[in-house]
Amino acid sequence: MARKPSLLPHSRIPNQNKVKEHTLRATASFGWLSSSARENVIFTGVQLSKDDTPGCTKEACNFRDSNRIMQKRGIVVLGVSADDIKSHQKFADKYGLNFPLLADTDTHVSQLYDVWKEKNFAGKKYMGVNRSTFLIDKDGIVRKVWHKVKPDEHADEVLQAVDELGL
Repeated sequence: MARKPSLLPHSRIPNQNKVKEHTLRATASFGWLSSSARENVIFTGVQLSKDDTPGCTKEACNFRDSNRIMQKRGIVVLGVSADDIKSHQKFADKYGLNFPLLADTDTHVSQLYDVWKEKNFAGKKYMGVNRSTFLIDKDGIVRKVWHKVKPDEHADEVLQAVDELGL
């Protein structure tokens, strides 16, 4: 049986805070991932709203298309949402996503990152994930946070921030 290593950092994290670790299940080809293995890695934790919705799809495909460049630069992209593994796997397969999607089905990590919010669509209020990205350096320090991102341009913003921060 595979060991369940620690995974995602936490806390209501403004820039420059050190994050703690969590365990979340990833899509099939990735299994369990460990944040303790971040020796020379920068994590980009992308909080996705919901699998296969227009904004989430644009953002996921944008990161998919930039992922080879990111990997060469030591950046690991992780997509997180409250959807389950089955939904994530279907979404990843449909769009050929080349990075892990992590299932935060109990919304624990989303709440710790303070992205689990009340939303309003067509006059109906409900709880959901606000699209955000957290750039976490190899030491587990949050270096930049993005809220209300432009889904089809966001990967370039992350690469630019990595350059500007000298990561």
